[in-house]
Amino acid sequence: MSKINVVLYHPEIPQNTGNIMRSCVGFNAKLHLIEPLGFRIDQKQLKRSAVDYYDYIDYELYDDFLDFKSKNPGKYYFLTRYGKKSPSTINFKEANDENIYLIFGAESTGIAYDILKEYLDDCYRIPTTDKIRSLNLSNCAAIMLFLASEQLNDGVVWKHEPDKTEDMSFKGEDFIENVDVSTLDRHHKEW
Repeated sequence: MSKINVVLYHPEIPQNTGNIMRSCVGFNAKLHLIEPLGFRIDQKQLKRSAVDYYDYIDYELYDDFLDFKSKNPGKYYFLTRYGKKSPSTINFKEANDENIYLIFGAESTGIAYDILKEYLDDCYRIPTTDKIRSLNLSNCAAIMLFLASEQLNDGVVWKHEPDKTEDMSFKGEDFIENVDVSTLDRHHKEW
């Protein structure tokens, strides 16, 4: 089966990249970072955004797009505000066991125009209202990871049964079923 990869071309905001790292861990995807980056990879905000999942992230750094391309054969999908098709039109199964690369540009400038021109048929835009230019980068990555994972797994995002409980040290099994609502503060009660 195809492996899903997220590619960030010149990411600038460490919190976005940290959130994407967390999503990659959750969807078992590899993250590819194409330099230059707008932050150091060990930066405190990056680790904070990735929370305690930072140690599980599978990522690789590249000098530029040509370096990335030379090392990563597969099917490329570019997410850009210049895309003329919705990602809902993508059939990820057509990758036929090739690796799938979801490629996102820098927050301020996107993906270089010469790259987009070379891959015009593979450019997509997540549809929004006309009130905004685009969604937040980490939101776009999460949407695309879900869309690709759901399709490749025949509508089942998890190949395994999801954990039915939180970490037992936190709240424990069947917490909601057993909570005494009379003891809750106003933030945890329905108004």
